[in-house]
Parts: sequence; C-alpha cells; structure tokens
Amino acid sequence: MQLKKLNDKSIDQLFEAILTLKDVEECYIFFDDLCTVNEIQSLSQRLEVARMLGKGNTYNQIESETGASTATISRVKRCLNYGNDGYKMTLERLGRFGNETGEAGK
Repeated sequence: MQLKKLNDKSIDQLFEAILTLKDVEECYIFFDDLCTVNEIQSLSQRLEVARMLGKGNTYNQIESETGASTATISRVKRCLNYGNDGYKMTLERLGRFGNETGEAGK
C-alpha cells in the first residue's frame, strides 16, 4: 500500500506505459531507457528472491544463488507475509510460485 500514498498522474502514466508493452523485447527497450542496469538488476533480484522464498529456499540458499543481502531477503519476505500479494500474484501468473512440480518456472 506504499504506492497508493503516492498515487498521482505521473505514476499512473508510468504503469499505463508498462501495460502497453507487448513483449519482452519491448520491455528491454523501454526499461533500458527508463532505468539504470543496477535498478533493473535490483528489481529482478527481488522477484527471484520472492520466487525462491515461495519455493521454500533458505536465506543461505537465496543469498548464495542470487547475491541478495539478508536485508533484501527479509524485506521481500515481509512483503510476501504482510504485503499486497503482488509478488505472489505475478509469480503465480508466470507459473513460478509455490511448490509446483516439474520444470515450470525455470
């Protein structure tokens, strides 16, 4: 709910712009202009941390595999436990959250 406090036209415009992107290639083009490499890596790292937490990985496993700090892992875990379920919603739509069997999500 943190972003709801910032709800304004410029943030709406950003989200609407993202929703217009048609494929991963368009995402690369847009986000390359919008963000630094470090910003994109941080966002993708958090999503991977959420995926791994959803699979039941330990902090040590996640830290070793992703390079995420324990502070980042804790923040993502707090969002998974007490947030708006945004990580879960998105990863479930991708077939990459929870203890699914098979190779989905790799």
